[in-house]
Amino acid sequence: MLDIAFIRTHRDRVSEIARQKKVDVDIDLLLKMDEERVTLLKEIEELRSLKNDLNELIQKAADDTEKKEIIDKGKEIKSKLDEKETAYVIVKEHFDTLMLLVPNVVSPDTPIGPDESGNKVIRKEGVLRKFDFTPKEHFELGKALGFIDTETAAKTSGSRFAYLKGDLALLQFALVQYTLGVLTNEETLKEIIKKANLEISSKPFIPVIPPVFVRPEVMSKMARLEPKDERYHIESDDLYLVGSAEHTLGPIHMGETLAEQDLPVRYVGYSTAFRREAGSYGKDMKGILRLHQFDKLEMESFALPETAVAEQDFIVAIQEHLLQGLEIPYRVVAICTGDMGKPDVRQLDIECFLPGQGKYRETHTSDLMGDYQARRLETKVRRTSGVTEFVHMNDATAFAIGRAIIAIIENYQEEDGSIRVPKALQAYMGK
Repeated sequence: MLDIAFIRTHRDRVSEIARQKKVDVDIDLLLKMDEERVTLLKEIEELRSLKNDLNELIQKAADDTEKKEIIDKGKEIKSKLDEKETAYVIVKEHFDTLMLLVPNVVSPDTPIGPDESGNKVIRKEGVLRKFDFTPKEHFELGKALGFIDTETAAKTSGSRFAYLKGDLALLQFALVQYTLGVLTNEETLKEIIKKANLEISSKPFIPVIPPVFVRPEVMSKMARLEPKDERYHIESDDLYLVGSAEHTLGPIHMGETLAEQDLPVRYVGYSTAFRREAGSYGKDMKGILRLHQFDKLEMESFALPETAVAEQDFIVAIQEHLLQGLEIPYRVVAICTGDMGKPDVRQLDIECFLPGQGKYRETHTSDLMGDYQARRLETKVRRTSGVTEFVHMNDATAFAIGRAIIAIIENYQEEDGSIRVPKALQAYMGK
C-alpha cells in the first residue's frame, strides 16, 4: 500500500492514477476516515492519560468522600473512553479497507493509456524466419506428433488442461535447466549487466521450489487476492492456489528486516500455477496458450530503493538474454496505466513472435512494485546508518513454460511437421 502521508500530500495525483488504473476507490472518503481516525486516536490517548492520572489521585485521596468523587469521575472517563475506542475500531476498519484499495503510483516513463492500445513498443529483437511453407500453430503440430493431448485431458479434468508427452515433457525440463544455468551463474550475469550497460550487483539468484498454497491474508498483502474469481479457493482449509510462484516468493521475508549489505536478495522459483481464466471465455481454447494449470519459472528480488529501477532493467535484460539464446524474435513493450497491474510502479512485457498465429503474443512480464507490497508485508531493510525503511520489490517471468514451448514449436517447425531443438537446449535434450 501507499504511505498515508504520501496520499495526504498528493491527493490529486493518487486520485488520477486510480482513475487511470480503473480502480474504484474514493480518495476523499479515505482522507476523511484518516482525519477521523487521527482525531479519535488523539482523544483516546488523552482519555487514557486522564484515567491514569485519576488512578494516582485515588491513592492520594484525603478521605472516602474525595476518593468516591475521583472514582465517579473515572467511571465517566471510562465510559467516554469505551465509546471512543468503539468508534475508532469502526473508523480504522473502514480506513484500512480503503487503504488496501488504493493503487500504486506509476513511474515517469509509464505510458498513459486506457487499455492495451496505449502500450508502447520499446524495441524489437531477432529476425522473423521466412518460411517456404505455411507455418502451423502449435496445437496442430503437437497433436500430429502426439506431444500435446488436450482431448484426453478434457475427459479427465475438463477444458483448458493438457497432457504434455514425450519430447515435449523433456523440452520443459531442458528449459528449466537452461534458465537455472543462467540465473545461478555469476559470470553469465556479469556479461548480461555489461551488455545492458548497467551498474548493479551480479549476485546470483537462489533457486526455490515454493508452496503452491497461500493463505488469503498473505495473498491480500501481496495485493494479488483480487480478482477472486481468477483464483482457485480451497474452502475446507481456506487456502488459495497460487497464480504464480511470486505469490509465495514475495512473502518469503514477511515481517523481517534485512541488512543493507545483504541486498539485493534474488530468488528464482519453479512451481505450478493455477488460474481460472474466468475473464477469457472463448479465447485461446485450442492448445496450451491459456490453461488452468501451467508451470512457471519466476524471478523475485528485494532491493534498495535507489537500485530498484536498475534491478528491473537487469531482470528484463535477463529475459532478453534467455530469448536471444533460443533465437526467438521478440519485442519489449512498456505497459500503459490502463493495462498494468494495480500494485505496479512500472510494467514491462515481452512478446514473442508466433509464426503459426502470425503475430506477437505476451510471454513474459516484469513488475516493479516499489515498496507497495513490502509495506503490506512489513519487509524492511536496516541501513548501515541504523535507519530502517521498506525494501523495494521486483517480480518477473523467467519462463512461463507453456508459452515458451509454443514459441519454440512454432519458430522451429519444419515442413514435414518435425520440430528442431534450439542449440541452447540440445545439450539438455540429448538431441
